[in-house]
Amino acid sequence: MQESKYLVATERDAMWGLTVSTVGYDELLPGEHYPTPGHAGGYYFDVDKGRTLDEYQMLYIVEGEGVFSSEHVKNHPIKSGDIFLLFPGEWHTYHPLPESCWKSYWIGYKGRNMDDRVKYGFLSPENPIYHVGYCPEIIQLYDGAMKAAREEAAYSQQVLAGIVNNLIGVMYAKERNIILNRDRAKVDIINKARLIIREKIESRITIQEIAEQLGMGYSNFRKLFKEFAGVSPALYQQELRLQKAKELLSTTNISIKEIAYQLNFDSPDYFSSKFKMKVGCKPSEYREAMR
Repeated sequence: MQESKYLVATERDAMWGLTVSTVGYDELLPGEHYPTPGHAGGYYFDVDKGRTLDEYQMLYIVEGEGVFSSEHVKNHPIKSGDIFLLFPGEWHTYHPLPESCWKSYWIGYKGRNMDDRVKYGFLSPENPIYHVGYCPEIIQLYDGAMKAAREEAAYSQQVLAGIVNNLIGVMYAKERNIILNRDRAKVDIINKARLIIREKIESRITIQEIAEQLGMGYSNFRKLFKEFAGVSPALYQQELRLQKAKELLSTTNISIKEIAYQLNFDSPDYFSSKFKMKVGCKPSEYREAMR
């Protein structure tokens, strides 16, 4: 059994940053021929020869086992709970094992939003397989994409683009959290560090002192924090202080000079510089706009 929809996107749709070209679902019994018939030209392929697409695709295996190969990955096992990504211009092939049943969803898309995620290293053809497990949230999103594609109502491309962004975000976060939770002790250290930074936001505590409280050397602590949190502890601390500054500017009459020193910036000028760099305006302008 297979259902697939192929969609048209306009130049105006492309300006949104992401368009969807195909959405589908297939379900096979052991021994059935793969790929299933019914695919549009350019999508159907011979598993021995493979294919190259001019778009991204995201496939989620709900049930079954198979094999995936690409220019960067050779004969990699795939199974239920896996998502694998196809990249434009990248040769690939995949298929279920002959003795395995197979249920999978797919969605095809293109656009600068996805190009940027590859450019900045969030997604990579060198690591196209994500182990997220059975995830009702992901299934619900694919079902929502199928519904939007069937109806093809006005502005459905924007709805589908939102679903793709949600799918990518859930996929990325779920696998990252699975990896992080394999080392619970390190996760606990970072969570404690975050709590200390938040609770001491108006104190002069340094990152070195926090590392000492947690029984770690500064260099190892900084490396671990950035690995788990995505930013250095010093930058995390500064971001929280700027958030607190926005709150004080909009809800109190405390002077900008007092706020700068209360939040332990080196000087009011340094505070104003960092604030403008982050928010896009001076503290005085932000306060005026909030009133």
